Amino acid sequence: MTAESAAAFLAEHAPELTVLVTQDSTATVPLAAAAHGVAPGQIAKTLSLWHGDVPVLLVMAGDARIDNQAYKATFGCKARMLSADEALARTGHPVGGVCPFGLTEPLPVYLDRSLLAWEEVLPAAGGTNTAVRLTPSRLADLTGGTWVDVARVAPPA
Repeated sequence: MTAESAAAFLAEHAPELTVLVTQDSTATVPLAAAAHGVAPGQIAKTLSLWHGDVPVLLVMAGDARIDNQAYKATFGCKARMLSADEALARTGHPVGGVCPFGLTEPLPVYLDRSLLAWEEVLPAAGGTNTAVRLTPSRLADLTGGTWVDVARVAPPA
């Protein structure tokens, strides 16, 4: 799976989009922002979370953090991350390269409204040095994601 499955998904569903591959790792928000020359908030980080025994994906702006109260009010549970092995098994993508498409199995995708602050965002594309550049609305179209408001962007230090 990994980057090949994301590229195959895009070839079928969004042939106008290109997987961007860097020489440097993009496995963290700061690394990805530097590699692509964008603000950290434009990196659309994809978190793999458990909702009870159901894995889901939450995509949010790179500079956002989960607001625990808003998350629990929205989903009725605490945010609990999948382990790296569980994320790889359920998504087909390694942690640091998880993207919300080209998945091993269909998973519910939630898109946090923090992404809407940007004209373009860059989620990982299945590898720890890959991404794709697209609008938040195109991301929603491709993933069938549901918009939620469960993250907060910290004020600049």
